[in-house]
Amino acid sequence: MSSSRSGLVSRKRSSASHELASDKRIVRNPQKIKSVRDNAAFVERVSKEHGGFGKFLAEWPADDQVGLMAYLGKHGSRLGGNTGQYFLRWLEWDAFIVSADMAAALRDAGLDIAESPTSKKDLDKIQAQINAWAAQTGLPRRHISRLLAMSIGENHSPEALREYMGE
Repeated sequence: MSSSRSGLVSRKRSSASHELASDKRIVRNPQKIKSVRDNAAFVERVSKEHGGFGKFLAEWPADDQVGLMAYLGKHGSRLGGNTGQYFLRWLEWDAFIVSADMAAALRDAGLDIAESPTSKKDLDKIQAQINAWAAQTGLPRRHISRLLAMSIGENHSPEALREYMGE
């Protein structure tokens, strides 16, 4: 690509990013907008390497979500922490989500973790406990995660939840 054409493409991208960042109908955080493009490239790269992104996820051991989250955080854009957990859940991978209520329920059950467990040590403890309960009960990890989150803290009626969700 010629340098003048390259400059034109760069200016168009910059202009498009500026327009998106000022569009009140969407998230206007420029880093988040950029991460969409970066993550599309990430998914395409992983797909080429593994014969599909779904195949990549299907081959990742279900008992190693912490490892998968580390991979997403390292190779994706803004996919560390809870964003990676929600991304996996959205893709219907059997993911747990470490919410404040879930962490409180785990501590209430005797697991020695921080109030906001983000360290590898705490996440490994959570993974081990979720894996143990999944093996004992046969329940998917996402169900165990939801049961924990709903078993402690403020709970709302189904009607209130439907209203909150706009249903």
